[in-house]
This record gives sequence, structure tokens and C-alpha cells, in this order.
Amino acid sequence: MQVKKVLSYSGIGFVAFFLFTRPGDAANAVRGAMDTVYTAADSLAQFVSHLS
Repeated sequence: MQVKKVLSYSGIGFVAFFLFTRPGDAANAVRGAMDTVYTAADSLAQFVSHLS
């Protein structure tokens, strides 16, 4: 249980450090993730619409 807590806090600390030291790169990473989710959702919608 302790290892999970340490890894969680370390991950949060890394994200906060990345956000404060390189905000432009952090924004690009979030934008890229959101674009990936949008593309996946669009592809799934096209697949379902072609089934009918």
C-alpha cells in the first residue's frame, strides 16, 4: 500500500513540476491527448453509423 501512495505522490509531483517549468509543452501534451480522444470518438461514430 505504501508503494502505491509513494508512486501516486511522485506522479502528481512530476506533473506539477512539468506544468510550472514548461507550461507550453504541458499544454501541447494535453492538446495532443484531447485530439487523440476526439479522433477515436469520431472514428467510433463513423463505424457505428456505417453498421446501419
